[in-house]
Amino acid sequence: MKDRSKSIFGNLIEKGAVRAAERSKAKFVKKYGDDSAAHYKLGFEPIDALGFIGAQNIVFSDKNEPFDEKALIVGNIRMGFGHYRISIAMASCAAALGYKPYWLDLASFDATGSKMIREQNDLYSLASRISQKSRLFNKLVWEPMNRDGFKKITYNAKDQKNSELLVPIFENVPKDVPYIATHVWPSQGAVHAGLTHVVNAIPDNWPMGLHLSEGAIHAVQTPYAYLGYKTLAGFAKTPLKGIPASVLKEVGCFIDHELLVNLEEDNRLRKERLSSNKPMRILMTVGGAGAGFDDFAAMVKHLLPYVKAKKVALFINFGDHKVVYEKLLKVLPGLKVKEYFNDYDGLTSLVRDIREGEAEGVTAIYHDDIFRAVYSTNLLMPVTDLLVTKPSELAYYPIPKIFMKHIGGHEVYGAIHGREVGDSTDEYPDKKAMAEALDRLISDKEILFHMIDRIETLKKQGYYDGAYRCVKLATGQE
Repeated sequence: MKDRSKSIFGNLIEKGAVRAAERSKAKFVKKYGDDSAAHYKLGFEPIDALGFIGAQNIVFSDKNEPFDEKALIVGNIRMGFGHYRISIAMASCAAALGYKPYWLDLASFDATGSKMIREQNDLYSLASRISQKSRLFNKLVWEPMNRDGFKKITYNAKDQKNSELLVPIFENVPKDVPYIATHVWPSQGAVHAGLTHVVNAIPDNWPMGLHLSEGAIHAVQTPYAYLGYKTLAGFAKTPLKGIPASVLKEVGCFIDHELLVNLEEDNRLRKERLSSNKPMRILMTVGGAGAGFDDFAAMVKHLLPYVKAKKVALFINFGDHKVVYEKLLKVLPGLKVKEYFNDYDGLTSLVRDIREGEAEGVTAIYHDDIFRAVYSTNLLMPVTDLLVTKPSELAYYPIPKIFMKHIGGHEVYGAIHGREVGDSTDEYPDKKAMAEALDRLISDKEILFHMIDRIETLKKQGYYDGAYRCVKLATGQE
């Protein structure tokens, strides 16, 4: 196994950073054990919520099961909903192009590398929560770390060394299987393990050393990200060698096949609803860490008079975080909602009924199954008119969007891109600005018409075809 912590794309990493990376790996081995000689056998379990695309979950088993001859693996970790959401898009487009998608969540196993991931994810989530409670911590630590700290090329050394701990999980994965990673650790782990057809799907618009995985094809969504990785400008104090064009591809946004195949009809119905003054359907998504909760609750409170006047129908997906719903009820006592809790079939029926029917009131959605929790937003996007979200992975989806304040400085550039391509608003930094923006969008529907037209144009340009292209890159079609 090549030591990839000492050099990245021909750029030597300073010795201090390499030594720190080695200490980091040694710390995890000491804490969780050395399983480098383990022989983990792999089997498969169906993912019920993704049965419509035939996705199989890779699990440890008593014996190895053979992969399908048209297998494509989506390597991921659960870090919030974002990487799971992008993974579902990849699996969806793989199935649409005739491949059998396999789901490999590297944080889900009883293995040293998995425990390493879970520990780092817990620390990230804790810091994210603290950043929302402490302005000083957010200003001095969290924002600079997410924007500038993760950007440094030296940051790559520690991740590369820690990702060596993931290699045992891949022992019984065919080396030539098409493989798409939706986080850098699954990409690095696959490369360390000797996989030869790895695509590293980079989720952010802000280029960072964090996302580098030499040995994989780097797929980015935007021209800004392409230029950043092509030059690696700002990754160090001195100029660096960039990523060669042969392994850096601007592919477009990572969107599910199911959200694209009927997009024109979804947009026609949006325009029809807006033209006939039916309640504007607003979809809100909630983070489970509680990040941004106060702003979120303020938005709901601000929209309730519109709901009462039947100018707005509000849909809120709480994901698998019921505690956030319970917290909202305490903040807004007397809030009347229609609940779809662990009722995925009921939600599916609701979506079918309101597609060309009527919608009103406040609808709350929750599911304790992570796949159904994530995909509930996918079900609702085609039948709603405006998505309220922070500018993270949802910043690139084909629905008119209004951006609430980012969580982490790297997300800023997703909002900037959405505003520039025209399918989104600015990022609004506080309760007052968000309330004013919502008022304007509800009163001036021409803004949404313009966004819808932009989405139509962008689709024709292939802007949303990134997941299809990742599949083609992994399978050697591009």
